Amino acid sequence: MTDTSPSTDTSAGNLAIRQALAGLPKEFQGFDQIFEERIRPALLAREEERIKVTKRAILMRWITGGVIAAGLAIAFLSQMLWIAIVAGFIGIILFAGGEHGVSQLAKEAKGLIVVPIAEQFGLNFTSEPGPVESIYRHKEVGVVPGWDRSKYEDYITGVRREVNFELFEAHLEEKRTTTDSKGRTRTTWVTVFKGQCLRLDFHKTFYGRTLVTRDAGFFNRFGGGKGMQRAGLEDPTFEKIFEVYTTDQVESRYLLTPDVMQKLVDLEQVFKGGKLKACFDGGEVLITVQGGNLFEPGSMFKPLDSADRVRELLEDFNAIFNIIDEITAGRIRVEQNHS
Repeated sequence: MTDTSPSTDTSAGNLAIRQALAGLPKEFQGFDQIFEERIRPALLAREEERIKVTKRAILMRWITGGVIAAGLAIAFLSQMLWIAIVAGFIGIILFAGGEHGVSQLAKEAKGLIVVPIAEQFGLNFTSEPGPVESIYRHKEVGVVPGWDRSKYEDYITGVRREVNFELFEAHLEEKRTTTDSKGRTRTTWVTVFKGQCLRLDFHKTFYGRTLVTRDAGFFNRFGGGKGMQRAGLEDPTFEKIFEVYTTDQVESRYLLTPDVMQKLVDLEQVFKGGKLKACFDGGEVLITVQGGNLFEPGSMFKPLDSADRVRELLEDFNAIFNIIDEITAGRIRVEQNHS
């Protein structure tokens, strides 16, 4: 059920955002003021539109259900299957029409929330960036497969503790053509990767190359590539979760401490994804997590100025900052060991 009553209680809003931010690191605590001064007014200005489009979406859902139910009933009684098929097509069109306004508003709300947060951290955010060149580095080191068609969203760039980073969502598809017994060909597009891609640039070259993947069971025997050997982890818990291959056993131990491995697990959870892969190569760390969407504004069926929306987005940023901080600390340990 949608909430169609606009939120106007400012004092209640102040308390809600403070409660929502509770427990986050100190660098996030100033966001209650940013929320009240920049984010909340912009969201409230669109609240009337939210109520309008969600009411329409609910109405169209009911109509869609009625059309499909009627079509099935008539088809059953008349024994004419085509009626059910036509009703199904009409239902799909009606449903899509009702949801269009909701999805458009969600895109707008994302910008109204994410942009002020990104700017506060000195980051740049682009919802539809077009081609992202660094995806080829992810492919080069083996954390994404090859593809024939690609699409990118939610591109964020910035600097954290002197580490340049970029994060984006990639949808990679492969073109596959099959031929049947009569010589007829059929082309389909198959998703080979859909998820988050993170690149960290440390400006200093790693001494070796280290690859981290989720434990693949039987497929572990294929290893991590030419010249790479399996590396052990300090904590047996993470030994059961991840497989690590490296060309420098000493460096990998300094880089992949239990704290770093835990942050990688946390990253999967916050990103709402799985099948994490990470590669330390050259002066870069390239990480991918399949599945899940980041920086989404949440349901449009509750007031736009809900403080929970900001909390979820700040948790996304916090997970990114945590992994950058831990890997940076690992890089410092490596340099100290070699000095």
